[in-house]
Amino acid sequence: MRKVIYSQMVSVDGYMEDQNGSIDWSKPDEEVFQHIIDQEKTFDTHLYGRKTYENMAGHWPYVVDDPESSSQDKEWARMWVDMKKIVFSKTLDKAEWNSKIVKDNLREEIEKEKALPGKNLSLGGATIAQTLMELDVIDEYWLYVHPVTLGGGKPMFHKQLTLQLIEARSFASGIVLLRYRKRGE
Repeated sequence: MRKVIYSQMVSVDGYMEDQNGSIDWSKPDEEVFQHIIDQEKTFDTHLYGRKTYENMAGHWPYVVDDPESSSQDKEWARMWVDMKKIVFSKTLDKAEWNSKIVKDNLREEIEKEKALPGKNLSLGGATIAQTLMELDVIDEYWLYVHPVTLGGGKPMFHKQLTLQLIEARSFASGIVLLRYRKRGE
């Protein structure tokens, strides 16, 4: 069965955004970005909320033809455009770039996707992640912990979870990847 994997940049004190809603502090360096690109190859579907989908769709499809874009950005962009995307939104009426919209029955849609053959599903977006945490359908959490404290902002977790560490990897930049799965999985 495929897994839902929530991968997120996070500060040492557990925030995904600073107090102004910025994520500028979390830009990965080349080594970390290459690792993320390599990990992307283990997925065949992205799961997004509306806001994250709109941010991604407003940027990545245009990177491939931008002469100022790095080769890593272009590689990521090609993968993003080609990958299947499911957007959970009650308000969005149209989604492009190999995307479909799901307005309700989130648990059913996730369970149906997990049962299909293929690679794992990548979850992106803080709001939809909180909803899927409440539905208990996230199988793994990949935290890219940046060596910075924000002192406030949007926390990654809003509920207590008991997790089991399955990997820890450090990068030259001081970022540490902590991979967890739900305890008992």
